[in-house]
Amino acid sequence: MPVTLATIRAAARRIADGVVVTPCLESIPLSELTGARVFCKLDNEQRTGSFKERGARNALLQLPNAQRRRGVIAASAGNHALGLAYHGQLLKIPVTVVMPHTAPLIKVTTCRRLGAKIVLHGENFAAAKKEADARAERDQLAYIHGFDDDAIIAGQGTMALEILKQVPKVDAIVAPIGGAGLIAGLAIAAKKIRPNIKIIGVESSATSSYVAALKRGKPVMIPPRSTLADGLAVSCVGPNAFAHARDLVDEVVTVSEKWIALAILRYAELEKTVVEGAAAAPLAAMLAGKLTHLKNKRVVLAVCGGNIDPSVLSRVIEKGLVADGRLCRFTVTISDRPGGLAALSQVIAKAGASIKDIAHDRAFSGPDVSAVHASCTVETRDHAHVRALKRVLTKSGFTLVRR
Repeated sequence: MPVTLATIRAAARRIADGVVVTPCLESIPLSELTGARVFCKLDNEQRTGSFKERGARNALLQLPNAQRRRGVIAASAGNHALGLAYHGQLLKIPVTVVMPHTAPLIKVTTCRRLGAKIVLHGENFAAAKKEADARAERDQLAYIHGFDDDAIIAGQGTMALEILKQVPKVDAIVAPIGGAGLIAGLAIAAKKIRPNIKIIGVESSATSSYVAALKRGKPVMIPPRSTLADGLAVSCVGPNAFAHARDLVDEVVTVSEKWIALAILRYAELEKTVVEGAAAAPLAAMLAGKLTHLKNKRVVLAVCGGNIDPSVLSRVIEKGLVADGRLCRFTVTISDRPGGLAALSQVIAKAGASIKDIAHDRAFSGPDVSAVHASCTVETRDHAHVRALKRVLTKSGFTLVRR
């Protein structure tokens, strides 16, 4: 039975007492940055930090009583697992989740805390899915697919109903694409209510399974690759989700890791909001200049999750600073005699940069025993400041070894 506006509205009624109606707030700083009138649909404020609760609760509530007692199983890289674990606990339905070994640690530990049985298996989603299928048959558990089940797609579509009430004159919704369950649900609901609205999907260029499906006319397997947007790391888009979405989604773009890192940084700095890579992808597309036709339009960004591992967040922020030209590293040759390092420090300071770290390399600095390579990490304002700093260093007599 296809997912329709009616089934999405039924899902909204069904899950109303267990899922938060999240804010959809206008962002002045992101609007200034992108040239569009930007609103952020903050589904990272759900109890488990992502939109996946919508579909999970909708699917669990439609199980027959006998199946509720036996329980459910799913393969998930994290957020679907969290949604199932939390609502399974609330509804007293046993939940087993098979996760790849690469799943973020924060999502594994949180799932366990919420009462789910966690099985770590394989290095990617495909391997975890195969194991979950085997256990479902063996233990008579209902398999709940994270993005290709009709009940899941209908549940995710409830986000669109909220968006259209919160921003009635919205021109476009920009959402990330992993398995395509979210964008399928959004497109079905939004296009039926507001036919002229634009639905735009964003994938990581490292895991663009939806784009691959568009090119072939059907879902195809792509090689798994690492990405900051682990929630989008799906090797094959869902066939059911793709069938629902392909004629309703107006545009799909891909973004590189650099822009995803920068978008995470922008959310933290400008919106004081912690997001995971998948949730940052829509903003990343705008920052990368992929959606310039949305300037002066009312645009809702689906901020779909905030479950980023804290240890990863610190590294991502540093990568974002590098991409922004606010952190740079270079190596120069300096005198190893007294005063050599002081002279370098003075030039950097006068250029308005701040030294974060300096490491000396004497063994590989060449035949001149009176010289040493100094590898410097410095804080700068932007890329223009980095270029200006390097020009000043060259004019001051320092030789840049590695630019």
